[in-house]
Amino acid sequence: MTAQPLTGAVALVAGATRGAGRQIAVQLGAAGATVYATGRSSRAGRSELNRPETIEETAELVTAAGGTGIAVVVDHLEPDQVRALVERIDAEQGRLDVLVNDIWGADPLITWERPVWEQPLDAGLRTLRLAVDTHLITSHFALPLLIRNPGGLLVEIGDGTTEYNEANYRLSVFYDLAKTSVNRLAFAQAKELEPHGCTAVAVTPGWLRSEAMLDHFGVTESNWRDAAAREPHFVISESPAFVGRAVAALAADPDRARWNGRSTSSGELAKVYGFTDLDGSRPDAWRYMLEVQEPGHPANPTGYR
Repeated sequence: MTAQPLTGAVALVAGATRGAGRQIAVQLGAAGATVYATGRSSRAGRSELNRPETIEETAELVTAAGGTGIAVVVDHLEPDQVRALVERIDAEQGRLDVLVNDIWGADPLITWERPVWEQPLDAGLRTLRLAVDTHLITSHFALPLLIRNPGGLLVEIGDGTTEYNEANYRLSVFYDLAKTSVNRLAFAQAKELEPHGCTAVAVTPGWLRSEAMLDHFGVTESNWRDAAAREPHFVISESPAFVGRAVAALAADPDRARWNGRSTSSGELAKVYGFTDLDGSRPDAWRYMLEVQEPGHPANPTGYR
């Protein structure tokens, strides 16, 4: 039987309906955790993204993986809903060991590669609310429960390491600011959590083969390599399970405090902890992007996965 190092641990994955959040929840469950999986899309109704994935499906996948999945429909822009969520976790579990802030949902709002004065302002400001305000609201209510016991872990999920984001413009001023802010949130919260024996880390997946990305390229997880005919650098992409395993490895590490305040990636963590993606590879997407894609070299994942 596979060891479950997180047996007895309680996690909240905020933004777990699909993509990275779903697989973070699943992989925490595979490690034995009880996982509260939250989001806005449920079998009772979809969010404005109008995608078919539901938070109930995520919870069922967590349980099937070996954990205990609990679905809670929450809009993380609504403080009262987040407060009620944390009060429920406290009442039912009396503790919180892992908080993952993965809320996003702003992709349809982004207008790419246009200057700020040509951007739709309302959509841009809502992007920031979805990317930053949701994380702050969730931390505000959940961290008092996390710090009740030393050893708690906060993971901020973004897009791009600090090193990459500081060197590269991210296609839109609003998107750029949103993703840079998530890394800074982890750094700042690390300073506040450290006196309580807790840890905050920013973790980014690489080029994520989310449900939406697979749909965009018209492929599935089983034939995703076919998308490289359209976008050659897609050869460095990774499944959502890869970042899920990264977060689970962090949560199971008794020396996780060594990562406090840092920005890291699924690829870097795979080298440290030894896990792989579903196909047995270890894609190092952000190093690839810095060394291959950004300089304009031909797509070639040799040495990067």
